[in-house]
Amino acid sequence: MRAAGRAAGAHPFERQGAYERLCDGLRAYRLITAMWIRSTMAYPASFVMTAFGNFAATALDFVAILLMFSQVDRLGGYGLPEVALLYGVSGTAFGLADLALGSMDRLGRRIRDGTLDTLLVRPVPVLAQVAADRFALRRLGRITQGLLVLGYAFAVLDIHWTPLKALMVPMMLVSGGVIFSAVFVGGAAFQFVAQDASEVQNSFTYGGSTLLQYPPTVFAKDLLRGVTFVLPLAFVNWLPALYVLGRPYPLGLPTWAAFTPPLVAAGCCVPAGIAWRAGLRAYRSTGS
Repeated sequence: MRAAGRAAGAHPFERQGAYERLCDGLRAYRLITAMWIRSTMAYPASFVMTAFGNFAATALDFVAILLMFSQVDRLGGYGLPEVALLYGVSGTAFGLADLALGSMDRLGRRIRDGTLDTLLVRPVPVLAQVAADRFALRRLGRITQGLLVLGYAFAVLDIHWTPLKALMVPMMLVSGGVIFSAVFVGGAAFQFVAQDASEVQNSFTYGGSTLLQYPPTVFAKDLLRGVTFVLPLAFVNWLPALYVLGRPYPLGLPTWAAFTPPLVAAGCCVPAGIAWRAGLRAYRSTGS
């Protein structure tokens, strides 16, 4: 069994360049997800029910916010439409990452029961296999719910639109999805060491999404510094969304920081990729 783990270090994809590995990984990911989508759509009624269940479950988070605003007019100086904007961006960006890489939290289980070894001997990048494993199209329910709340926010808010603000909306959704995806991969890499750390990973992914649903003014400055300069989740929605709303960020960052989410997203992918490769190289199977 240890030989399978050591084989990871001599995987044929290790000899390829970064661009070739990326192309092979994306192609493998596309083929595997297409297989799972065909399997899902073989039972369309089941898909509709599970997608609606996912939609309803995630909608309860916004229902809690509505109940909160039934007792108060403002939360941390923000009204309901402004919080809805933060919620919609966070929920949609996280939903995109969850749809693409939500299966990464199963890696710890594969490490414990040894089924990761079967992925190592296949001529397909391991990351693509783990990410596409049991691709759940029902997670579209979360994205739909986030977009609906975002649409409500834009319909109610009186925003003075400019070309830059209009471009900011798709930019923060895509960049936020990439940032959350990097957190998914980094958390999965940590499971190579901890082996049973899915809840730790979820505290940064699902927990981070919940954190960003609320205004930054309700949190302590130390927490804001942590999610800005250490784990840059603030670049998912707080910084760009506050620019759209015309509000300053509590830490007093310059205005141009609101335009940096694409750079931050690209920067997050680098350590996440390094951590994944280091974890995979260190994997030695479950055998004795």
